[in-house]
Amino acid sequence: MPKVLVVDAVASQQESICRALQDAGFIVSRANDGDEVMKNVELHKPNLIVLDIIMEHVNGFDVLRELRENEKTKRIPVVVCSTKNTDFDKVWSLDLGADAYVTKPVDAEQLIGIVQGLI
Repeated sequence: MPKVLVVDAVASQQESICRALQDAGFIVSRANDGDEVMKNVELHKPNLIVLDIIMEHVNGFDVLRELRENEKTKRIPVVVCSTKNTDFDKVWSLDLGADAYVTKPVDAEQLIGIVQGLI
């Protein structure tokens, strides 16, 4: 089964995304902030990352940049999932290397379709 890492600082949103992915048959791991991402990637070796932008300490843009600059993680598909619904944020995410952008509240069917398409 494919493994997905969900990175979101808001527990209720993280739970909702994780539940939808688990119900669709994915193995899901979690990170609460940008500081936990690289450790989690090393430990769980996800096939895809669902990444929020607004987080404490290290924001999602910085995490995405780090993922794309690292030889071990640059090929892992990343779906940015954020409440930020501006064209700038969408374009900036894609310019940094995101494979898709989904706005919150998350449409579970849309997210699952995107994840399945990228894995």
